[in-house]
Amino acid sequence: MIKGINRHVIEVTKTDNIYYERAILVVRPEFTGEEKRLLEKEAKRMLKDMNPPSVIKNKRQFVKKLVLLIMPMLAGAVLTLCCIGILDAI
Repeated sequence: MIKGINRHVIEVTKTDNIYYERAILVVRPEFTGEEKRLLEKEAKRMLKDMNPPSVIKNKRQFVKKLVLLIMPMLAGAVLTLCCIGILDAI
């Protein structure tokens, strides 16, 4: 069943966000009298400032932690090999 509710909706097609192609925002009833240009500007600003979805953020954090863990291990291995003279022969 469809109810006949009148809502003020803003559709942003150019979000300037790398994750989202477009967004549909429902304006609260108390702000429907505001200027359309002001509401659209605020909607675009909000979308631009949005963080990536948590799955993408978690993958990036995992890769960053992995790199930060591997780098000292490699440095330690190179230092060890230098101390025992293996790399000096090469």
